[in-house]
Amino acid sequence: MFVKDNGIVMNILCFPRQPASTIFMATFTKKLAQPKPNRLRYPDRRSVYWLDQMPPENTGSITKIELTPRWSELCRNKTFYSQVTISPEWAPERPLLQPLNRGTQTAVATSRICQLAQPKRRPVLEGCSPKSKPLPLTHIAYKPSAHIELLATPKPDHPKFEGQRSVCWPVSRAARNCSASHRLLELCGPKKRMALFEGYDPNIVSRAARSASPSPRIQQLCLPLPRKCASN
Repeated sequence: MFVKDNGIVMNILCFPRQPASTIFMATFTKKLAQPKPNRLRYPDRRSVYWLDQMPPENTGSITKIELTPRWSELCRNKTFYSQVTISPEWAPERPLLQPLNRGTQTAVATSRICQLAQPKRRPVLEGCSPKSKPLPLTHIAYKPSAHIELLATPKPDHPKFEGQRSVCWPVSRAARNCSASHRLLELCGPKKRMALFEGYDPNIVSRAARSASPSPRIQQLCLPLPRKCASN
């Protein structure tokens, strides 16, 4: 028996009736087994494809776009002004003060304006220069407590403090005539090592480092702090 499903003709043998799910899975498996179409043979291939059919072509009239006044203004060429600007050195001089009208010249200030024009009165302390900033009245009669006076007392120097050391001090005779020993010269010299191309391997561990045993002090320092150890 031949059955047509989505354009695919399948031959189903007349065996005993099978469940509909088995037949559907067999049909779907055969549909997935079909090779995919080669999209590269179309030079003008689109970026979006429809599985069932291609979209119908638009045969109607072309959409007309109306030009707005703003677009028309932007499409125009820019106008260049050919007027020559006058240099500030050649421009005529303007008067320093503009002439005042008659109403401004005959104006009379009100009592409120005269009150606002008065300078603010500030309390002036005795013995203070006129440029110093006056203190508020709440800070004049203030008396510090005994604890504040104790905190304000400067700390004395240590009895063994010998004062600041001079920047330049004489060098002793022994330091000037000192000569370095052979061991000191050996320690001051750089450590000689071969280059990598000469066969130097920085990952090699020496025999002394491999056979070293930690001291009791190092083992004590390696232990974690007691407060960080969880009690069982």
